[in-house]
Amino acid sequence: MYIEQYQKWLTHEKLLPEFKEELEVIAEQKAEIEDRFYKNLEFGTGGIRGIIGAGTNRMNTYTVRKATLGLAQFIVKQGQSAMKQGVVIAYDSRRFSTEFAKEAARILAMNQIKVYLFDSLRPTPVLSYAVRHLKAYSGIVITASHNPPEYNGYKVYNEDGNQITEEMAAAVLSEIASIECILDLDVESFEHLHSTQMIEIIGTEIDQAYDQLVIGLLQNQELILEKGANLNIVYTPLHGTGYEPVQRILKQVGFTHLAIVEEQKNPDPNFSTVKAPNPEERDVYELAISLAEKVHGDIIMANDPDADRLGVLVKTEKGYEALNGNQLGALLLYYLLDQRKAKGNLPANGALIKTIVTSDLGNRIAEKYQIITENTLTGFKYIGERIKEYEETNAHTFLFGYEESYGYLAGDFVRDKDAVQITVLVAEMALYYKQQGKTLFDLLESIYQEIGYYQEDLKSITLKGIDGANKINEIVALFREKQPTEIDGIMVAVIEDYLTGIAHDFKEQQERELTLPKSNVIKIILEDHSWIAIRPSGTEPKLKFYFSANDQSKGEVKQKIEHLKAAVMKLANISG
Repeated sequence: MYIEQYQKWLTHEKLLPEFKEELEVIAEQKAEIEDRFYKNLEFGTGGIRGIIGAGTNRMNTYTVRKATLGLAQFIVKQGQSAMKQGVVIAYDSRRFSTEFAKEAARILAMNQIKVYLFDSLRPTPVLSYAVRHLKAYSGIVITASHNPPEYNGYKVYNEDGNQITEEMAAAVLSEIASIECILDLDVESFEHLHSTQMIEIIGTEIDQAYDQLVIGLLQNQELILEKGANLNIVYTPLHGTGYEPVQRILKQVGFTHLAIVEEQKNPDPNFSTVKAPNPEERDVYELAISLAEKVHGDIIMANDPDADRLGVLVKTEKGYEALNGNQLGALLLYYLLDQRKAKGNLPANGALIKTIVTSDLGNRIAEKYQIITENTLTGFKYIGERIKEYEETNAHTFLFGYEESYGYLAGDFVRDKDAVQITVLVAEMALYYKQQGKTLFDLLESIYQEIGYYQEDLKSITLKGIDGANKINEIVALFREKQPTEIDGIMVAVIEDYLTGIAHDFKEQQERELTLPKSNVIKIILEDHSWIAIRPSGTEPKLKFYFSANDQSKGEVKQKIEHLKAAVMKLANISG
């Protein structure tokens, strides 16, 4: 089958010359041909992501055309109103991001759907905001987030500015599946479609409106104006989209001591100073740490290329130490709730929204301020979906949302994780506590001493290709079918299987239905409230194991998490 697909592409009269040349080079490489053509690049609930290149299982002009044509057909079926509302398109600094954005614009405009295309690269959260600001029907952002440079991707948003969830994704996927051969499609030129006004270029008017809303999130603007120069900030956009909005807003509000990592300031599709532009990885901070040591930086902040994730390092007596996603989320939650309570504007029906694989420390902080916590499946789109429900029902007031993978949201004018607004809030928080002689780690320690010590860890296993996919399925099936009764000598209390929608409560000897949508995730909760979650990645060939433990001392919780990891890896028959 894959050989037939390869031959079909190679011999197609409309195949772009650069793809024909690329496919001719691999003519004798059977494994490479198989990997490129054994399946279509999958359109999941958020969109598509893959390695750039020729083939059905690659990100390329035709993959983008096919996904966009499916979206266009879906929008046309919604009627003239949806078509006139149109689609906003943004893109990041990756290879072919500009070209893919224009391809998407061409396909939509050809189908008489209004297009709003950004004039240059923009962060993903600005795309989310723009959809809402322009009252568009949908949005597209071309990005592969923090993946290595050989990747690119395509995410779709609904009219709420939220990544599409199951119902709309299924409908778009059905349209994509109806497309017989995207290679046959004749596409009108961008210049012609732009001249018909079906494609409108947008820019600074969106930025200005967004900036003001970000500034409105600050809790202590007067403090920043008076003392902002006291905080030495080092910032890196990791060659992505964050530089322009982050430095612009930080300077506007009064943070005058802002040092930018020059080597990583400008967009670079090769991300030449790092292996992968992921702020979760320590090695991306080497240049930033070097700069921070020269300028006596108090805090280092880094965004991923589409600026929806934020990583933070704090100057301590030991050097520059990283806050993980769970820790930074907890600190932001504590700061925002504490400030709002002090100012008397903490709503009685306030809510924290976080994912099921995010630390329970957030729950405990929310309890302290009498705020409810709601858990969602992994993926910020579910947090955005819950915010919309709050708007419609007035059941709760959204206060903060976060996930352990460095994604946070404080202002609901965006419906995806937003590292631009959070970068500004973290700077304010760091300044506030510096005025009290504290670092963010000092604050974290005081929270631990009050609430208890929490520690989390993540183990990602990369398993590529067909064999890798099969191995991932085998490991997940092992935990699903042979449910463990104890792990590391601690009895299992509950196993939540989000694919079957059933929670097995061993302590109460009963089953109950889970209320969240079905997803291939298993969460094992132990009697001491430690837990493990097992989840195949939706965008990468990875199997992820999440671990969480809590105890009354730092030493005990560290030991507990290490034992838990070792026991689970042994059960899964994974070394290391």
